[in-house]
Amino acid sequence: MKTVAEFKAYIAEIEARDDYKQPTAFGLGIRKQRGDKTMEVFFPLINYQSAYGTAAVLTEVTGYSGNNNGQAIVTVDMLHEAMDKFEAFEGDGQAHPNINLLNELITSYTEVVAYHTVDLIAYFLYDKDQPVETPEEGYFKTQCLSQLHVRPHEINCSGIFGKMLNVAWTNKGPILPEDLASEKMKWTFAGEELVVSHVDKFPYMVNFHVPNGVRIVQGSKVRLGAHLSPGTTVMPAGFINFNAGTLGSAMIEGRVSAGVVVGDKTDIGGGASIMGTLSGGNKNVISIGEQCLLGANAGTGISLGDGCTVAAGVYVTAGAKVSLYNDKKEPVDINGAIVEEGNNVVKGAELNERPYLLYLMDSETGKLIARPNTKLIELNDSLHG
Repeated sequence: MKTVAEFKAYIAEIEARDDYKQPTAFGLGIRKQRGDKTMEVFFPLINYQSAYGTAAVLTEVTGYSGNNNGQAIVTVDMLHEAMDKFEAFEGDGQAHPNINLLNELITSYTEVVAYHTVDLIAYFLYDKDQPVETPEEGYFKTQCLSQLHVRPHEINCSGIFGKMLNVAWTNKGPILPEDLASEKMKWTFAGEELVVSHVDKFPYMVNFHVPNGVRIVQGSKVRLGAHLSPGTTVMPAGFINFNAGTLGSAMIEGRVSAGVVVGDKTDIGGGASIMGTLSGGNKNVISIGEQCLLGANAGTGISLGDGCTVAAGVYVTAGAKVSLYNDKKEPVDINGAIVEEGNNVVKGAELNERPYLLYLMDSETGKLIARPNTKLIELNDSLHG
């Protein structure tokens, strides 16, 4: 197709078919398998609600049809066929990420002789709200999160643990745990070392994608599927699980559990802990507002509104008894009315998402106290710019 008009007519013809539906997202993925077991899929570039012309080309050249989430194998001949469709865009001076990726794949794609087989797939996502049904879908959705196409909870990751394999992640690629001994012997006699970084269903995010403007001091502390906005710094003591992350500049020195969302200009201090939803029976999805501070070894099992501080060593749970005071240190009820001491006690759950509160422990009485937070934190711009 030598002209843009011809290309547009070609796409319009595909999209006009009764059985064609534009995908919500799609991408080309490099897949590693052992037999019929998918151990890893790397998607260098995911298109989310965009590049519909490229989506039409890929469905056509791969023969993929229908409107259900799934994948099709992509051969080298298919890559060349797809590139031929984009002839009109060569040398036009515009940025074409998908065309660039096709060129890179054509140049790099070769048959791999290794422990795992390597092939190329095109994955098409039509329903982001369905549970994960295949490992390929799990890898696609986690990379949608890490490439910042969706925020945590905006894509359904339920069922992912039952579909993704437990894998030994090594310097020679993913290996099934039951094959580690034989692979160790093979590499030893080849004069090389086999090094296992971890055994898990999730690889480290940094081995698949690093968002712009993010610092991760220790790559093992961020799982694939974490969502890290520009300006985020993750220190060695910090940890961010999948389907969790930050919505702006943030300092992470504590644990951000699965499902937790941290707001802009917030500091999660060293040893701090935010209760997640994967285990322990907690059903409340926790969020931390903007410009909040969790002090060293502090924690919360309730959501914090904007401008909250939890003092060092203090843990606020949903069932904790919290004594309320105003800025004059007078006891108040949940609505701010002055009451007698003892009538100012509420459960932590009643303060869920309330903004501008300071939580601290009275060193004399041992009572957990909440009062207006009049001093908000400021992140160091030189660390998060």
